[in-house]
Amino acid sequence: METLTLDITDHVATITIDRPDVLNAFNDAFSLEFVDTLKQVDRDDDVRVVVITGSGRAFSSGQDLDDLKAKYIPGHVPHLGPDLKKRYDPWVKRIRSMDKPVIAAVNGVAAGAGCSLALACDLRIASEHAKFIEVFVNVGLVPDSASTWVLPRLIGLGRAMDMCLTGRPVGAEEALAIGLVNQVVKTDELMNATEKVARRLAALPGRALALTKRLLNQSFQNTLEAQLEAEAFAQETAGLTDDHFEGVTAFLEKRTPAFKGC
Repeated sequence: METLTLDITDHVATITIDRPDVLNAFNDAFSLEFVDTLKQVDRDDDVRVVVITGSGRAFSSGQDLDDLKAKYIPGHVPHLGPDLKKRYDPWVKRIRSMDKPVIAAVNGVAAGAGCSLALACDLRIASEHAKFIEVFVNVGLVPDSASTWVLPRLIGLGRAMDMCLTGRPVGAEEALAIGLVNQVVKTDELMNATEKVARRLAALPGRALALTKRLLNQSFQNTLEAQLEAEAFAQETAGLTDDHFEGVTAFLEKRTPAFKGC
């Protein structure tokens, strides 16, 4: 692969966007490789947790505007909707629907679609130098790649309006204070801190994690009655797993459970 790297160690798949010379901006090759890689780790039974990060000093600056130089000349009429559906929507849907927890290790600026990528993940751990920028308004566009769906759910409508309408940078400490990220660490400790969280999740019952992720994601659309029904179904499913039996048995025997993800 020319735009990213993949490492699978101890049931954790780490996907690193590897275009540091352009702040890990997204081009056509990345879009294809990223979706294919997400599909690969999603289907790999050895993988229990996925980490996404960037190489160099940025997480991702979003769309690679250099790709647009030849197009944006007088008379050019862009059709961005179909492009979104082809290049960006597939990885958003894959991350959100994947049973496995997905962690963004945000090592620097996350702007535009790069910000959307961090938001799409289940957890976000940021370095002290991370910045989140809904930069779309600065080029006359609207937030995309599910930013308008995820962001209000994370930080509330008012704060989401502020970020999206102004396009101002939100630093790591502010992001932590408003609930945009789960943890902020020193830059040189980012990957160690992320790996610690990832390995902790990888050691937990995989089916329970998957069902929990699914319930939380669908809770915003469900009525109370529908969510209670979904919880009952999920609990019945979880109760039939080997990991549930192991968890209860280990508790009763006062030992550490050995979950197998089934």
